[in-house]
Amino acid sequence: MKKRRSGVVSVVLVNFRGTDDTITCIEGLRALNWPQDKLEIVVVENGSGDDSLERLKALGDTITLIDSGANLGFTGGCNLGVEKSSGEFVAFLNNDARPHQDWILEAVRTFDSGQDIGAVASKVLDWEGVNIDYAAASITWYGMGYKPQAGSPDNGSLDDERDVLFGTGAAMFMRGTVFEELGGFDDNFFMFYDDVDLGWRMNLLGYRFRYQPKSLAYHKHHASMNKFGNFRETYLLERNALFTLYKNLDDESLARVLPGALSLALRRAVARGELDSESLDLRNPGDDSQETMPVSKQTMAGIFAMDQFVEKLPEMQAAREQVQATRTRSDRQLSPLFGKTDEPAYPIENYLRGYDKIVSTLGQLDVGGRRRVLIITGDTIGLKMAGPAIRAWNMANLLSKEHDVRLVTMGNATITDPNFTIATVDRHRPKSIVQHEQWADVIIFQGHASVVFPAIATSQKVLVVDVYDPMHLEQLEQARELGMNRWNKQIKDATELLNSQLVLGDFFLAASERQRHFWLGQLSAVGRVNAFTYSRDGDLGSLIAIAPFGLSSDAPVKTKPAMRGVVPGIGEDDKIIIWAGGIYNWFDPETLIRAVAKVSKKHDNLKLFFMGVKHPNPDVPEMEVVSRARAVAEAEGITGTNVFFNEVWVDYNERQNYLLEADAGVSTHFQHVETTFSFRTRILDYLWAGLPIITTEGDSFGDLVSQQKLGVSVPERDVDALAEAIEKTLFDEKFQAAARKNVARVRKDFFWEKAMAPLIEFCRNPVHSADKAPGVKSSAAVAQVSFAPARRPGKLAQDIRATVFYLKEGGVRAVASRVKKRLTR
Repeated sequence: MKKRRSGVVSVVLVNFRGTDDTITCIEGLRALNWPQDKLEIVVVENGSGDDSLERLKALGDTITLIDSGANLGFTGGCNLGVEKSSGEFVAFLNNDARPHQDWILEAVRTFDSGQDIGAVASKVLDWEGVNIDYAAASITWYGMGYKPQAGSPDNGSLDDERDVLFGTGAAMFMRGTVFEELGGFDDNFFMFYDDVDLGWRMNLLGYRFRYQPKSLAYHKHHASMNKFGNFRETYLLERNALFTLYKNLDDESLARVLPGALSLALRRAVARGELDSESLDLRNPGDDSQETMPVSKQTMAGIFAMDQFVEKLPEMQAAREQVQATRTRSDRQLSPLFGKTDEPAYPIENYLRGYDKIVSTLGQLDVGGRRRVLIITGDTIGLKMAGPAIRAWNMANLLSKEHDVRLVTMGNATITDPNFTIATVDRHRPKSIVQHEQWADVIIFQGHASVVFPAIATSQKVLVVDVYDPMHLEQLEQARELGMNRWNKQIKDATELLNSQLVLGDFFLAASERQRHFWLGQLSAVGRVNAFTYSRDGDLGSLIAIAPFGLSSDAPVKTKPAMRGVVPGIGEDDKIIIWAGGIYNWFDPETLIRAVAKVSKKHDNLKLFFMGVKHPNPDVPEMEVVSRARAVAEAEGITGTNVFFNEVWVDYNERQNYLLEADAGVSTHFQHVETTFSFRTRILDYLWAGLPIITTEGDSFGDLVSQQKLGVSVPERDVDALAEAIEKTLFDEKFQAAARKNVARVRKDFFWEKAMAPLIEFCRNPVHSADKAPGVKSSAAVAQVSFAPARRPGKLAQDIRATVFYLKEGGVRAVASRVKKRLTR
């Protein structure tokens, strides 16, 4: 690639027997609100055959004049002009157009907003500035690009900046390096749809074509076509539409669309000439001696266009192979940019009948279709699910309304869903994920997926990393009992894993505002907060968004009794506090049990029910805190009378039966770093069931409970404050009613549809992050830290570690139990 002058804009004008217009256009460019030393005007005299060359030479060195020597069309003329240009940006302007004074200024500002913006499409109005010439781009399923609002009055309704498939060659900009990377306009086109083809190819490479309405130009619409007969225009339109489809559609879409496109082109040709195929039917009488019949040039233009498509197939196949080999985005990803593909374009009755038959019979309107979204979780998918699996499940459910979704688990899958596919992969066979990675357009993962499966870490697909669980902070508490060296290694391994994912991802999901601030710090540390990501949007919303754990918008419905009259010791009139979810080392059930013991001396009908002790994932062992909680309950003498441990994890679809029988929900924990950035998903179940909440202060939900008066937040380890909160929440009817009313109001903010809105929106137009976009991969400011995936220990090492762990946690009996399970499997 040639070296281009930074900040310089090279405007390319192609002149063909329109020298008066060209000179007027040059005068307009010289009057722009743009530094003249940063403006290069390149005029290509395109074989006019009159005195145009002499008149343009008279302008002297105010322009760079190129004599093409022949009519190369708009396509060849522009390519020649860019070849001789030197600017960082190249602009294309019809010689019968005039630019607004800020035409260049606003386009360059748009480029500055994102390094992945490869081109800027100007808004174009008619010469008087009344009607729209270009303000949006669409392409028909049979390959004809069009401007859906062309000819409509300009009322400002289309003045929103957005991504488009292509701009109009009448007025648009492109980075010079991107134009060269694409090989310029396709010389085979001559004119018409060459701008469509260029924009489509650029989008396939991963660049964005940004429509900027503030970059404005005015155009004498189709003035240049006065020099050609309509049949010549028809020939180019028909032929180039086929060229465009053949080069740019993927294999699946092309196989479906091309037969219909060819059939429709033939039907248009026949309809334009008002021919009647019935006259050729052998069953109809006629003059068989007549060897010829009158056929219009319009009909033959369509026929010759298809013939020329056949003639050019070798060149088109070579071009297609190049496009398909370098594409980074699928037809499904680009489909939102296609616009309204169902557009017959020609109001000819016979043609419209054929159009309807082809569309309805061959299914042509499926071009692009739904995207393919792969969601990976490490947890079991079944009736009993822990938080990560529940979150992944709800992502799949919501995204399947718009896309094809596969939910893949590294654990077991014992249930199915009609709306999306559920599959399992073997964590010990890394290649088991490859077929899913190849299928996907977007990959969403959490946990250890990028370490277990190298194909995820090396994937070129759009990667969404769900970091709602800060695993390294979790290890500060979870691994505390392993001894200093192993404890530190667990934290170090988790940190390295997350750092590697923060380098890999295109888009990140945090569970709260607190978490987002935390992750922004860590993203900065690995170099992801840089000029490229910041230039796309100053608040970095395109890099990381808040997508909390959610709850169902369907109100819970009790299907059967769960505790009252079912669990021995819990009666119909008892006051029940429920602990939803598991008991882990960073929670504080001991203080809670002591508080319950204190209150139960006054209210013996107070009951505390731990809903699940054993984790649904068999690989997650029972933690030491469970043993301590049991010991405290035994010491207080309230096991089975006021405190109950449910040994079996409750089925996900039956948890509402327990929640709806409770009078309040509780979550108590210790105050430390993990607490500060945690997101207690069990609190959402309390919101869903309309329960007042008792919780320890210090985390995001502690703040929410206090601010919105959803219950009571208490200091950590404070038995008296916790006992007072229990008394107030369960036995003060006025307070409880007010808390329930507030819960009903607040829970709407956590419905899954609202919680996952940023992910849903991102998947509608998934793009690589700005610092991973084409053109910046080699120079992006992403930290070049070597975050090598942690090595998975060998089988023997795994067994040794597991033996030591279970020996420590449960003695010889626990080890024997695990061995028995292994042999059974």
